[in-house]
Amino acid sequence: MFERLTLEAFQSGLSWLTILRKRESFRTAFAGFSIGQVAEFGDDDATRLLADPGIVRNRAKIAAAMRNARAAAELGVGGLERLLWSFAPDPAAHVRPRTLADVPATSPASTAMAKELKKRGFAFVGPTTAYALMQATGMVDDHLVGCLASDSSKRGTSARDKRATGIASDSGKRRTSPRDKRAKGTAEV
Repeated sequence: MFERLTLEAFQSGLSWLTILRKRESFRTAFAGFSIGQVAEFGDDDATRLLADPGIVRNRAKIAAAMRNARAAAELGVGGLERLLWSFAPDPAAHVRPRTLADVPATSPASTAMAKELKKRGFAFVGPTTAYALMQATGMVDDHLVGCLASDSSKRGTSARDKRATGIASDSGKRRTSPRDKRAKGTAEV
């Protein structure tokens, strides 16, 4: 969860693809996102990170990652996960969005999470970043009505399982996605 929290903060204002392309460099630069190790980072580490072309070199975001590691360390082992998941809303009360315009950027739960994190010394974790974290970790499921991932959860087969096996329906047949077609050069134009 510390990795997700850190990457969501670094993503703020940038394309998520930028962060994904640099993810391995982030892992190396931030000691595998070990809370204990990053909490020990000092001025020399901040200077090293600011000079690392493999990551986003933003002084405020680097300082926030170090500060957040210290705050997470104060929560104890597993404390960050327990704290974050305590804000997960009841899935039964969640209304699935019908269009992309219906997908919120924040929620009351993400606002409360951000407020609690700030109270505990975390930085660069506003309600929008908190909501993105909630989406990325499965605390909220904003798949649109009719989405494969949305529909598959009702049948007991996760979208991730379907993607891993290439099965798109209960018939067991492998589905060829538009991405697969583009890769093979057979996509319709």
